[in-house]
Amino acid sequence: MDWDFIVEAMPALLAGLRYTVLATVMGYALALVLGLVVAMVRKGAPPTVAKTVFWIMEFIRCTPLLVQLFFVFYVLPSAGIALTPLTAGVIALGVHYAAYTAEVYRSGLDGVPKGQWEAARALSLPGVRTWTSVILPQAIRRVIPALGNYLIAMFKDTPLLFAITVPELLFEANRLGGENFKYLETISAVGVLFIVVSVLSAIGIRFLERRYAAV
Repeated sequence: MDWDFIVEAMPALLAGLRYTVLATVMGYALALVLGLVVAMVRKGAPPTVAKTVFWIMEFIRCTPLLVQLFFVFYVLPSAGIALTPLTAGVIALGVHYAAYTAEVYRSGLDGVPKGQWEAARALSLPGVRTWTSVILPQAIRRVIPALGNYLIAMFKDTPLLFAITVPELLFEANRLGGENFKYLETISAVGVLFIVVSVLSAIGIRFLERRYAAV
């Protein structure tokens, strides 16, 4: 193990890690918002719309993320939709994980007692007020642990962005390893960096769970 080379390579690896974290944060934000919208549509939309959304999400869940990345980055340009590698990666990650977060939200919504819905109707609360002030605060608190798990899962899936040339952590490690024939050092450093960030994320999630999650 060439420790001096690891020290020399660390700035480039950290630059790749910044892309990895950026893609994770942006993709996760998209997954949280889109998943919530999907869950609300399935809960409150007419049956035909709800069923259509359900099957779309099933299709996304049943196809590999790598295939979806290739579709967004390599296929959409033929339809006139050209995206940068990072943008394509964020969209693919966000939509893919939205299919999972939607199910998490749905379980949280189903866990809200029916009496809460009935009380909101009895008070003649508008639909928006019912959702934002009564239902969602209770539902989201119940699913914080599961949502947090998907954040870490998405972070660990970001190396797939290597396939669409996003200069993330694994991309930089592979480049440096190929240029210097030192794959042991670069790939080992990648593993350590992933462990560090994942552990810190898990600690943050546990804090949020203890502070906000329902007992």
